[in-house]
Amino acid sequence: MDCCFPCLRGAKKKEKQPPEKPQIRPASVVDAEKPKQRPSSSVTKQDSFDFNMESANKGIVLSNGSGHNQIAAQTFSFRDLAAATSNFRADCLLGEGGFGRVYRGYLDSVSQVVAIKQLDRNGLQGNREFLVEVLMLSLLHHPNLVSLIGYCADGDQRLLVYEYMPLGSLEDHLHDPSPDKARLDWNTRMKIAAGAAKGLEYLHDASPPVIYRDLKCSNILLGERYHPKLSDFGLAKLGPIGDKTHVSTRVMGTYGYCAPEYAMTGQLTLKSDIYSFGVVLLEIITGQRAIDNTRAGGEQNLVAWARPLFKDRRKFPLMADPALEGQYPPRGLYQALAVAAMCVQEQPSMRPLIGDVVTALTYLASQTYDPEAHANSHLVAPGTPPRTRTRIRSHGAADQRGSG
Repeated sequence: MDCCFPCLRGAKKKEKQPPEKPQIRPASVVDAEKPKQRPSSSVTKQDSFDFNMESANKGIVLSNGSGHNQIAAQTFSFRDLAAATSNFRADCLLGEGGFGRVYRGYLDSVSQVVAIKQLDRNGLQGNREFLVEVLMLSLLHHPNLVSLIGYCADGDQRLLVYEYMPLGSLEDHLHDPSPDKARLDWNTRMKIAAGAAKGLEYLHDASPPVIYRDLKCSNILLGERYHPKLSDFGLAKLGPIGDKTHVSTRVMGTYGYCAPEYAMTGQLTLKSDIYSFGVVLLEIITGQRAIDNTRAGGEQNLVAWARPLFKDRRKFPLMADPALEGQYPPRGLYQALAVAAMCVQEQPSMRPLIGDVVTALTYLASQTYDPEAHANSHLVAPGTPPRTRTRIRSHGAADQRGSG
């Protein structure tokens, strides 16, 4: 689908500041600089965290003996983290998923409230995912990525310590809002979408690029003033480099968010993340879940439900979350849905680059919607000046054309 975004004339792609790109060096380079070490697929000691990352993510080696590839996260004992959570008391539990439980705690050693994820030893996340997450969050730092404070690898215990995000996950606010909390308004939704896109852009711009592979509403955490950060990097994968077009891997992720070509072939690309982002953006706009088995048959899969509606702009208002109660800018709704429609294209080559998504959503987030001003605008009908239409193409180019 070829979608136009009217009235983005003020949107310019920001210049990227020179290298804040994290450099993840190939194994061959690191191996040439240090003596060979025996590979290990598990962590057995807190003070010996050298390992061959081939067991966790092919092609890179991480060693705390190298100044370039060093784990900066702190190490904590299991006793430290048990004390921080009052022995993992039930009232400290923040949530639970396939990888384990997350607790709120307070660490005296860093004088900070933290979130502590205790991996289920029989769960979906094993040593491989644990190592990948420690590696990724030790090397990658961005305002829209959750910060890793430290980890625990005592015996067979595996715990990760993150900064605490006081407003919970985007999923909580969209799909499981508490009665005492206001629903997300349009401005906040666009702010969250733009911030999440910036975090994904940072991953894709890394060297080599990082494919997140687990983008979903429950993995977008919210800090003060609804500042979004991506979390849970256990499934992250280094993307293709050189003349390679994809990396082949077993299919992992969450049903409803996985790109169709990845689910069918196991071939993973950066465009796989773009599809997942499109699903999240649709959830933000519509308030519906990616998969909802409580709905009628044709509405259970969000993307399948939305695709026919994308073809008729007059039906776009039917896609807005009823919880918004009509409080959104019609033009902004059309533009946001156009971005989502491009991201969930069946053909990966037709999906935009994340940089173009960031440009569009940053612009939409900057256009603060004022319900009162919008209501008053219907009382007076001033002439509409010529506007610029920005066409964002799937291959990443953007051209601007004047239209009357």
